Amino acid sequence: MKILVTGSKGFIAKNLIAELKGQNYADILEYSRDTTPSLLESYCKECDFVYHLAGVNRPKYQEEFMEGNFGFTSTLLDLLKKHNNKAPVMLSSSIQAALNNPYGKSKKAGEDLLFTYEKETGAKVLVYRFPNVFGKWCKPNYNSAVATFCHSIAHDLPIQVNDPRVVMNLVYIDDLVQELIKALEGMENRIGEFCEVPVVYTMELGKIVDLIKSFKKSRNDLFIPDMSDAFTKNLYSTYLSYLPKDKFSYELKMNVDKRGSFTEFIKTLDRGQVSVNISKPGIIKGNHWHNTKNEKFLVVSGRGVIRFRRMDSDEVVEYHVSEDRLEVVDIPTGYTHNIENLGDTDMVTIMWANEPFNPDKADTYFLEV
Repeated sequence: MKILVTGSKGFIAKNLIAELKGQNYADILEYSRDTTPSLLESYCKECDFVYHLAGVNRPKYQEEFMEGNFGFTSTLLDLLKKHNNKAPVMLSSSIQAALNNPYGKSKKAGEDLLFTYEKETGAKVLVYRFPNVFGKWCKPNYNSAVATFCHSIAHDLPIQVNDPRVVMNLVYIDDLVQELIKALEGMENRIGEFCEVPVVYTMELGKIVDLIKSFKKSRNDLFIPDMSDAFTKNLYSTYLSYLPKDKFSYELKMNVDKRGSFTEFIKTLDRGQVSVNISKPGIIKGNHWHNTKNEKFLVVSGRGVIRFRRMDSDEVVEYHVSEDRLEVVDIPTGYTHNIENLGDTDMVTIMWANEPFNPDKADTYFLEV
């Protein structure tokens, strides 16, 4: 199958093409402003499906709206008709097509042209009115508030929010791309004469900015956002794509003493905390118990033993652990416990606790095993 993608260097197209190639749609005909016009005719002659993603939304002059959003669409359809190619055509329109402004009028004109083309030729057309689209590779300081705020906050640049109560309707790029691929396979989400991306998020601009700021702060307080919320998860992925190339990494505070070190790695409000414990050879750490806090230990380097004793018993239970057999050891409440390095090298243990550490309510009581 030969797939023509116009506007191939744009935000949506780059994500779509990457996914198509990832799904082994190898024969993709990419058309952009840099492509010679004669090649467009060749593409229109041989393509089996058209993603018409080219358009104008930030021109120098208003008349460029109509030239780009109506004129080029007319050229594209004329070439398809010239070669009697009735391949399905998908058009990326905008919710602004319902508004009375130069951009909206040009988008509406492109839609009407496509619906007329459908009646004249019998070719299948798919018209999508996209709301704001966010995700990786979107150009900041252009036409996406999300891209602009992600870029500015990630680069320590000042931001300006004129009205935090403005409500935005947003589509995540991966959701959009999956819908477009379904359209290619004849399974588009059609609502009346238009097609729609099934998942649209509604959010106040101020809350979006607060979330992005919290992502930046998470490198210091280690609190990872709530990934069970789809919008938060997608916005966090988007934010990370705008990190400066020399700022991908960040240091953690290592609490170091002669026994080794203890370093907090990740904290969450609902899924607890992950830390990394390094013990020197022969060192015993722990000898404490918890009422409610529970933990999981996973030794990933070295070898040692984890000992338990229930507070009302003299029986000591031992679990020998090592890098040779990765196994998780639960630390039940009411058991005092310790971990000893039995090897000749540092022992590294990944430790999970069901709650982030709270110094005001540590729930940790010293008692020798």
